[in-house]
Formats: sequence, structure tokens, C-alpha cells
Amino acid sequence: MSKQKILIIEDERALQEVLSYNLEREGFEVALASDGQDGLRRLRSFEPDLVLLDLMLPVIDGLEVCRQLRADTKTQGIRVIMLTARSEEVDEIVGFNMGADDYVTKPFKVKPLIHRIKALLRRTGTDRQNRDVISIHGIEIDRVNHTAKARGQLLDLTPTEFRLLWALSRSAGRPFGRNELMDHCRGEDANALERTIDVHVRSLRQKLRDLGDVIETVRGVGYRFRAENEPTPAVTESNEPAE
Repeated sequence: MSKQKILIIEDERALQEVLSYNLEREGFEVALASDGQDGLRRLRSFEPDLVLLDLMLPVIDGLEVCRQLRADTKTQGIRVIMLTARSEEVDEIVGFNMGADDYVTKPFKVKPLIHRIKALLRRTGTDRQNRDVISIHGIEIDRVNHTAKARGQLLDLTPTEFRLLWALSRSAGRPFGRNELMDHCRGEDANALERTIDVHVRSLRQKLRDLGDVIETVRGVGYRFRAENEPTPAVTESNEPAE
């Protein structure tokens, strides 16, 4: 069985080496590029399954690389995880509009990143629309247009609430710990977010109205989004903060 390929487009040599070493240990075939122009060349010759793409690259920046990747029919199906030292909310939204599948803010831990890489590579959908829009339990989340609807009604969500809803719903059935949800809600002060993550979840449930119970509390762990074919629990989940 051939190895899955990962292209790292990153100008920090030390980070290149750390990522390459750990990914090869996990059984991936790895190629490297140090600027956006070289990255685009390597994309076409190496034909990776996934790209780790730095946002702030020399010659051609990461957003333009991602835009060109999505515009080319030969590369548009490749998974993309953006790496950046910038954490403003607008960067994440712009990155998703350009077609990034995920977004990781530096500094980050390598092991969780590898888990996210493997999760992305397990996705079987080939239609771009299917990866950017989630419809489940009467809720529709459109990542590109940054909109969410419940039973056809547009929801007025904050950026944090939108990211929480996207993260939970795209992995329906899987419990998320508070720290993991914090990672998906980057762009805010981490300490403040840690104190208020339960408040954001509670507010999101309220805005979902009668569909709010699809976000369940998992005692001692955090939260989960009820899976598509999973029946509603006979006893309503508590809306109290997770332990």
C-alpha cells in the first residue's frame, strides 16, 4: 500500500525538520518547500494528499497559494491545513474563504496536529461543497459564507459561537474536551476563553432554540454534537457546564 503524501510549505527550517521527522515516523511520505512559488511547483510534481501551508511565506503568500491550488482542477481536491503566527478572527475567515480545510495557530503541539491531519485524510467526500457545508438535525452551517441556519432561519452567531458549532457538528458523535474546543476558538485571549467556554456553549444552545439539545454535555469530558442517526436521549442532557 502506497504511503499518503504530505507537502510542507513552510519557511522556518527548524519547524520543517520537526514536522518532517514526526510525519515520517507516522508513515507519511513528506516533501518540503520554503516559499510559495516553490510550493506551487512541488504541488504539481509531488501530488500530495494534504498540504501544511504557512500563511506568511516569501515570494507568494499562503493565501495566494491556497487560491491557486483550489482554482486548478488537478489540485483542488487536496486537503489544506494553514499554519500561522497570526490569530485574528479575520485571518481564519479569509483562510476558509480561500479554501483551507483547517487552521492552526503557532505555536502548536505536533501530536494534536498529526491527529487533525489523520482526521482530514479519513474524510471520503470529493465534492468541495460537501466539505464546506454541513447539514445535520435541521441545522445548516456554511463555512465559506460564514452563515448558520436552524430550520431555515438564519442564526445571529458570534465568531466564537460559529466556530464552536462548526467544530462540534463536523465531528458529530465525538466528545470534545474544553481545551480542544479552545483550540478551535483561537483568535481570542486564551485565558479569557477558558473561563467562558461554557458560557459560549450555553449561548449557542439558546440561539439554536428547540434544537439546542443536539449539543450534549459529556460529564468529565466536555461537549459533543449528537450524531445524525442517534436518537434523542429519553432524559434531557444537563445544560450545566461540563466538569
